[in-house]
Amino acid sequence: MDLSDTQLDRYARHIILKEIGGQGQASLLASHAVLIGAGGIGSPAIQYLAAAGVGRLTLIDDDAVSLSNLQRQTLFGTADIGRPKIEAAADAVARLTPDVALTLRQERVTADNAAVLLEGADVVLDGCDNFSTRLAVADATLKLRIPLVSAAVGQFEGQLATYRGWEPDKPCYRCFVGHDPDRPDVSCADQGVLGALTGVMGSLAALEAIRVITGFGEDNAGKLLLVDALSFRFRTLALPKDPGCPACRD
Repeated sequence: MDLSDTQLDRYARHIILKEIGGQGQASLLASHAVLIGAGGIGSPAIQYLAAAGVGRLTLIDDDAVSLSNLQRQTLFGTADIGRPKIEAAADAVARLTPDVALTLRQERVTADNAAVLLEGADVVLDGCDNFSTRLAVADATLKLRIPLVSAAVGQFEGQLATYRGWEPDKPCYRCFVGHDPDRPDVSCADQGVLGALTGVMGSLAALEAIRVITGFGEDNAGKLLLVDALSFRFRTLALPKDPGCPACRD
């Protein structure tokens, strides 16, 4: 893929990185990322993936902007209250770059529709806030063999991992969280959350999605990043494959 003069200028800071270069930038422009959730994690992730030149972004979210979102969901402003989040996000992307083709899906991902919604993606970034959706996304990405970047926050803690459970030495999401479909959801509305932490985790998730597409640096699949904002501590743990996991052991 040949880059235009405008693109060479726009993405110059990527292109001069030897780990990305022109080939990596061309890969970004040719790629398709699906983002689940346009909230606290999704806001910075959408902005940075669009700014990075990911050629096609599919945004999936069934919610509308509310006043309480504005503490952390920085894609939106007061004037957006009541609008579907994906529509307000699309306006923000349009202001940022003309290089990104957007597909907007105002619906919730379920076990019934996940495979259809995610098929054809090069990477899926999940920043949603409920467990049933996370399981549906994880199962579909595993079946479709699409790398899954999963980020989550709660109060002052965040976690991030990339999953490729179809590989013999890599865990799937269910290797980490188990298989209880009735696990209760605990939302930000119930617990509270530090707004800036969602920005950190969304930015890190975008970085991981870019890593998946371009292949720069070390492969982080099979590792779990834990962020503790109270103690200002980042830890990376090995995340082993569960030999008894029925989702990925075959």
